[in-house]
Formats: sequence, structure tokens, C-alpha cells
Amino acid sequence: MFHVKLHGDDAMARDADEKLVSRRIKLPNRVVEKPLRQVAKRLLMALCVLLLTVLIVWLDRGGYHDNANEEVDLLDCFYYATVTLSTTGYGDIVPYSDSARLINILLITPLRVLFLIILVGTTLEVLTERTREEWRLRRWRKNLREHTVVVGFGTKGRSALQTLLATGLQREQIVIVDPSAKVIDTANAEGLTGVVGDATRSDVLLRAEVQKARQIVIATQRDDTAVLVTLTARQLNRGAKIVAAVREEENAPLLKQSGADAVITSASAAGRLLGLSVLSPSAGTVMEDLIHQGSGLDLIERPVRKAEVGRGVRETEDLVVSVLRGHRLLAYDDPHASPLQLTDRLITIVRAAPPTAHHVTLGPPD
Repeated sequence: MFHVKLHGDDAMARDADEKLVSRRIKLPNRVVEKPLRQVAKRLLMALCVLLLTVLIVWLDRGGYHDNANEEVDLLDCFYYATVTLSTTGYGDIVPYSDSARLINILLITPLRVLFLIILVGTTLEVLTERTREEWRLRRWRKNLREHTVVVGFGTKGRSALQTLLATGLQREQIVIVDPSAKVIDTANAEGLTGVVGDATRSDVLLRAEVQKARQIVIATQRDDTAVLVTLTARQLNRGAKIVAAVREEENAPLLKQSGADAVITSASAAGRLLGLSVLSPSAGTVMEDLIHQGSGLDLIERPVRKAEVGRGVRETEDLVVSVLRGHRLLAYDDPHASPLQLTDRLITIVRAAPPTAHHVTLGPPD
């Protein structure tokens, strides 16, 4: 009988109740001006159109007739421009000369149309933006499959994501789930799609299309939250590879029983690395290099090449650490590891590839 040992705070559990109303999908942000700035810009444009119309009428005021006093002054020009641009048109001030009527046809009428477009443009833009966003969301749902879901975008989640990106995973194939809207905004700013909500709820994970995901990374701050997320994710997706992090090592068996394929004990792993660095700083540096993808030495998983079939482990080009044969992980010095078979996968240490190069990275068997 296992129990979950609690440790520390977890934003995912702490803010769940107040964030339930905010569960939504947030696609990566596009560069859009702030609403107040957009409104201010449109009001300024409308004012410029109004002043231009007043100037045109003032310069040709002799061609206009005022039914009240027959003279058109500056106030009358503002009045006429206002009622004309707003299409009110009371008819008390009218153009009667040929030049005034021609100017109304060629200039005032286009300015009236422009003025109306500016006034209703904000509303139209909001409607258009909503329609565009809904269309983007539908297209995203349709095209998203075999993606990676990262639950928790704290230190552990960010580090895991950086490793995935370093191995060639595209940002379009990553979905972040976190209860904090600010955290998701940060993810959006980095070009990532985010879902605001509590990942222990199935409806939130369904918004992240977890049922179509290939990999699920659970990096919550509390172990009990990680257990609930793992149970929910495994129920929704039986075939996905689930990797979870826990703080306390005694909670790792419970995570595996809940459906996690691999469990990383963050506190113990950090402690072991600290201890190794104390005994041998150079060895600690090498281990840090191995787990830091994209530079120096990389620890990768790749299939056996046809030319390597039938050879021994030490006869390969790369430095082989382990051989994955079916569900068995064989050490490099295990007598059963050699000869290599076509269906084997090798855990090897290689020099980090240049940015333009591609190599097979950690992942489930094809």
C-alpha cells in the first residue's frame, strides 16, 4: 500500500479553483497592438478626416448656403462636416455652386465613406479577429497529432522542453498545460500553444488533445498532483509515453502504478549529481554535459543500422552504453547484448550534431 508524500507548494493545485473559469486554449500570440492603442489611433484618424473635411468646406464656403443666415462661418463648417460625415444630413446647409457640388462628389463623399469605415472598423476587426482565431483553433485541432504535452511550465517543465527542442522537436508539436494564465502567456510569447486549467481534470487534458499525443511530460511541483495527472492522462491515452517527475523517491512506485512509463526523482537525481561532483568534479561535469542536449556529448537512442546487424556492441561506430531489445535493457558488457539484431535500439554517447544535422533521438520504437 503506497501513500503520497506531500512536499512544498504547487501552483497547479493552489490556483486550480480560481482558474477553473479560465480554462481555455491559447495559441501562440501574433503581434497585435493593444486595444486602447488601436482605439486611440482610430479616433485620431477620424479626427483628421473631420478636420480635413472642415478645411475643404471652409476653403469653398462661398459655394454653400445656410438657410438660417445665408452665411457660412467656421462653426457652420464644423457643423456641416459633422452631419455630413455621420450621414445625418439635416439639409439646412447645402452646397449650391457647381464647384461645391463637384467637391462633394469627388472629396466629401469618399471622406464620408472613410470616416464610417474608421468608426465601424474596430467592431469589424474584433469580429474578424474572433473568426480568425476560431478558424486557427479548428485548424490546430485538425492537424495536431503525435504531439507532446507538457504539464507544468515551471523549472522542470522548461528544462524538459529545452531538451526536447534541442533534439529537433518542433514548437508546433508542443502543448503546455498550466493553471496560471500568466505562465501560459509566457509560453505563447515563446511560440508555444498553451491550455489554461487544472491538468487533473480530464476536460482540460482533452483541450490539449492528449488523447492524440505521443508523449506526455508531467512536471508538477507536488507528487500527489503528478499522480492524479498521470492517472487521468493514462485513462485518456493508453498508448502515449508518459514521463513524470516526483520530489520524493518513495512516491516513484505509485507513479509507475498510475501509468507512468518512466519516473524521475528530481531531489534524488540532483543529490546524486551533487555527490558525484564532490567526489569527482570532472565526472560531474561530464554527466551534466550528457543530460544537456545539443552541446558537447549527447546521450541518444537510435535504431541499429543494417551494417551493424550481427556485429558486437563494441564494433559499432558510436560508444554504446546499453542495448534495448524488446522490453529488456541490456548493459554494453552483457553477453546477451551481442550480436546486435535489426530490431534492437542502442543507447549511445555521440558528439552533439551541428544545428543543420539530424539524428535519431530518444523515442519509442518505430
